Amino acid sequence: MRSRPIRTAVAGIVIAGFALGMGGCSADAGAGKTRLDFFQFKGEALEDFNEIIAAFEADNPDIDVVQNQVADSETLIRTLLVKDRTPDVITLNANGNFGKLAEAGVFYDFTDEPVLDTINPGVQDILADLGTHNGEVNSLGYVNNANGIIYNRAIFEEEGLEVPETWDELIALCDTLVDRGITPFATSLAENWTAMPSWNGIGAYYAQDGFFDEMRAEGDTVGEGSGASFEADFPEAMQRQAQLFEYSQDGYRGASYDDSTSLFANGEAAMMLQGIWALSPVKAVNPDIDAAIFPYPVPEDPADRMLVSGVDVTVTMARETPHKEEALRFIEYLFRPDVIEKFAASQTMVPSVTEAELSDDPALQSIAPYFDDAKITGFIDHQVPTAIPLTGVVQQFLYDGDTDGALGTLDNEWRKVAARTITPKQED
Repeated sequence: MRSRPIRTAVAGIVIAGFALGMGGCSADAGAGKTRLDFFQFKGEALEDFNEIIAAFEADNPDIDVVQNQVADSETLIRTLLVKDRTPDVITLNANGNFGKLAEAGVFYDFTDEPVLDTINPGVQDILADLGTHNGEVNSLGYVNNANGIIYNRAIFEEEGLEVPETWDELIALCDTLVDRGITPFATSLAENWTAMPSWNGIGAYYAQDGFFDEMRAEGDTVGEGSGASFEADFPEAMQRQAQLFEYSQDGYRGASYDDSTSLFANGEAAMMLQGIWALSPVKAVNPDIDAAIFPYPVPEDPADRMLVSGVDVTVTMARETPHKEEALRFIEYLFRPDVIEKFAASQTMVPSVTEAELSDDPALQSIAPYFDDAKITGFIDHQVPTAIPLTGVVQQFLYDGDTDGALGTLDNEWRKVAARTITPKQED
C-alpha cells in the first residue's frame, strides 16, 4: 500500500524552502568535496539514512551527501523536474506516479551497471511493469513490503489450525474459527484505503497475463465485448473480497484502521486483511505478538500462489547529473549487503539484494520463500490511473455488495480517462 500522505500547514513552507535549496544541486560542498543532493521520501527512515550517510562519508571524504526529506514527495519531485533541478540521488515509492516519471526519461539507465546484477529479478520486474523509458532500467528496487493475510500464530497453534493453501481451505478455516467463537478477521472501512490490500491481494491473480496491457490497448473502447474489462474479468475477485469481509468483527464498517490493528493485537481476531506495514501499529499495542503472513490462496494449485509486494523504496538518480561517478558510488554503497540488511530490518522490509540476510522477524521469515523463488507480483492499483476513484468504488462495493455497479463504474471511469490520455486500440 502507498503511505498515507501527511499534509500540514507547514508542509508548503518546507517544500518551498526545499525547492529553493535545490538550486545548488551542482555546487561543490567545499574545497575538494562534491555535494550530492539526496531526495528521500520516507520520514520514518530519516535517522536510518542519516546513519548510512555518516558511514559513507567517513569512507568517502570527498563527498558530502545532503539528505532532503519532505512529506509530499510526489508533488515536490515534479516541481523540481519542471524547474530542471533534479536531485542527484532519489528514493521514491514505486507506484503509478513513479512509473510515469520513468517513462518520461528523467531517470538514469542502470542497464549496464554492475549493481543491477545483485538485485532480485522479480523486484525489477515489478518496477518494469510500472513504466520505463524505452525499456531501460530506470531505478533499482531497494526494500519491499508484503501484502497478504496476517495471522496470529499463537491462536493457530492453540486451535490446531493450519495455514490454508487454497481458497476452499481459507473459507473452511474461517468457518471453524466462527464455530469456536473466534473472529476470523479484524477489518475496517472507515478509511477507504483499508479496502485496498485485499483488493490487490486477490485481484492480482485476475490481472496476470497482460490484463492491464490489454486494458490500455483497448483505451476508450473498454467494456462489453472488449478483450479485457473489469466487468468481464473481475466479478469473482470482487465477490471473494466481499466474502472475506463477511467474517469481520461486528461494526467493522465504522471501524478505523487503529481499531482493527488494536483488535488484532489484543488477540480478539485471528487474522487481518493487511500487509506487513500493519505490524508496526500492532506491535505498538502488543510487542510480544507472534504474527506471520501468508499470501491470498486464490489459485486452485497451491504451487501457483504468489505474494503481492510493492517496492516500498526504489533508488534512482538524475539522468543528467553532473556528479554521475559520485552518485553511483553512493548508490553502490546503499546496496552493500550489510548496509541494506540493517536498513531493511529497521523498516521491517525485505531487502532486494539477493545476498542480503533477512531479519529473523517471524513475519518476514514467513514470506522469504516467495522472494527467494521470485514468486512475487506488484500492486495492481498502481496500474489504475489515479484519476479513477478506485478506492472509493471498492469501499462502496464492500458496503452495498453491488458487484455489477462497481465494475461498471470502473470500466466507465477507465473509458473517460482513456479518452483523454490513452491512445485507443486501432483496428487492423
